[in-house]
Amino acid sequence: MNKDTSHINSLENEAIYIIREVAAQFEKPVLLFSGGKDSITLVRLAVKAFYPAKIPFPLMHIDTGHNFPETIEFRDRLVKELGLELIVRNVQDSIDEGKVKEESGRYASRNQLQTTTLLDAIEEFKFDACIGGARRDEEKARAKERIFSVRDDFGQWDEKKQRPELFDMLNGQINLGQNVRVFPISNWTELDVWSYIEQENIEIPSIYFAHTRKVFLRDGMIWSAEDEVVYRDDNEQVIEELVRFRTVGDMSCTAAVLSDATTISKVVEEIRESTISERGARIDDKRSEAAMEKRKQQGYF
Repeated sequence: MNKDTSHINSLENEAIYIIREVAAQFEKPVLLFSGGKDSITLVRLAVKAFYPAKIPFPLMHIDTGHNFPETIEFRDRLVKELGLELIVRNVQDSIDEGKVKEESGRYASRNQLQTTTLLDAIEEFKFDACIGGARRDEEKARAKERIFSVRDDFGQWDEKKQRPELFDMLNGQINLGQNVRVFPISNWTELDVWSYIEQENIEIPSIYFAHTRKVFLRDGMIWSAEDEVVYRDDNEQVIEELVRFRTVGDMSCTAAVLSDATTISKVVEEIRESTISERGARIDDKRSEAAMEKRKQQGYF
């Protein structure tokens, strides 16, 4: 066993331990699933954690309505193949009910709006633990969170009230109304995720691989021009480029990167050589230095 394989296996063992602890310590957990590479990795880990039984909790997707079609198609197919329960709650419903207001303009996004939909869904189903694929290497606010991150009865996060997690001891005790966000792959890097996908031969949406796409340039970033939800000025010219997406959030806030990586091994090689974080292609993180942290304090995952 080489060093890289040993490292990935160690991360896998840690993540499986965390997922099993969630099932043991909480009454109504849920796995938040978007159809992206991190949540797909979580599903594979959960399958392994409980094999040969099925995953003992549902998956839930907070659908902004601005997702890449490739990820929605993949989401539905994976859930059907594994025979899992999928709960979908839509940001559009929150807009229609007047709970949130649609943004407008060239930087409009529904990314912030999904916080309200998520908190409503947690309350609706009384979930006490939400498992997600956030990693500490993604963004500095992520790095402040524990693996078991307690939220108050308003869904809010206070970085000053984080519990110590010494010697891998995970404390799932919560008060009435509180819930916990759980991050089994918190200690993984983007390269670790891709290395695991390669090692496990995990299928992922085609959008992660290089493909010719109609795009336009703005602020030095490459935006998809294939859907009307992405705002485009009249003077922003549509061109075709060979691109792929490193992260697949909303189409309206997720940029592509130039790439010729058409296989997982080529993606891994590309990530090894990259000097830019994958979150560098998310415009919603660039609204302020503390954009992510403020969203998390308000209840964002």
